[in-house]
Amino acid sequence: MITVVYGGSGSGKSEFAENMAVRNACGPFYYIATMYPYDRESFAKIDRHREMRSGKNFETIEAFTDISAVEIEKGSSVLLECVSNLVANEMFLDCGAKENCFQSVAGGIDHLAGQAGHLVIVTNNIFEDGTEYEDETGTYMKALADVNLYICGRADNVFEVVHGIVIPVRKAGGGL
Repeated sequence: MITVVYGGSGSGKSEFAENMAVRNACGPFYYIATMYPYDRESFAKIDRHREMRSGKNFETIEAFTDISAVEIEKGSSVLLECVSNLVANEMFLDCGAKENCFQSVAGGIDHLAGQAGHLVIVTNNIFEDGTEYEDETGTYMKALADVNLYICGRADNVFEVVHGIVIPVRKAGGGL
């Protein structure tokens, strides 16, 4: 089963996704962390997310790029956070896939889905402010949009979180 949780920054999507992963557990818990720590703000966010996960028995795997190399126990519960970081890492880190970003991220998600009993994927909604962007930012946004379309198309469940309010977009067995 694949569940996608998306929303804006600070929307409450991470907490909802973590609770969903724990609630629907089927085996060991893995948290695949994709945020590359590059400044004080990112270290603070990483610490905040670690604190949120404490006591939930997640095994954390840091994978900033190439998530297809991640091996987990068959049938486990996996929380992948966050696709927007993963796309940025693949595009901009020296070790990233660069122009093959989509193939790398989509292939990695397929790889995880093939191993996990339940894969919960967190991603960001960055597409609603209507502002014009520099070329590099526009290229990133297009890549993230392509990946988000792919993962939502594969997902059994899709939820949007807006200001802590969970909005079901697609639910397994019932659609919406």
